Amino acid sequence: MDAPHLVQLTVNGREVSEHVPPRTLLVDFLRDRLGLTGTHVGCDTTQCGACTVHCDRQAIKSCTILAVQAQGCAITTIEGLHPEGRHPLQVSFRQEHALQCGYCTPGMVMAAAALLDEVSSPTEGEVREALEGNLCRCTGYQPIIAAVLSAAAAQGGGDK
Repeated sequence: MDAPHLVQLTVNGREVSEHVPPRTLLVDFLRDRLGLTGTHVGCDTTQCGACTVHCDRQAIKSCTILAVQAQGCAITTIEGLHPEGRHPLQVSFRQEHALQCGYCTPGMVMAAAALLDEVSSPTEGEVREALEGNLCRCTGYQPIIAAVLSAAAAQGGGDK
């Protein structure tokens, strides 16, 4: 058995230092070690996007990166997306009825937030492209697209 490795990173603005087995996935580290269960495990193969988090402000799928690979990174989960309350995306997902079972929602919100950090006024096509790695089995996607465009508008970037 491999010896545990020390992982030091920042999660939701908090410095974290833990010894973990070398094959610990980032998603398992976040959920099991840190109790951040908003990051969901859906497929373990990067197909569904339920595990999307931000690593140094870039959307990544945490089910296919080891915790040791995130060494020194700033990780943001759905719990840390907007510490002062709800992020405009979280508000717009509710207003636009963009969630049903809610399982994909954290990953969708995190992927969309990464898009809005880069493009303040995305087109529908840009939203679709940014979310193409995130699966939803409930909403049919149109309410999700509407929610992202609505959040862009609420942040002063869109035309809705």
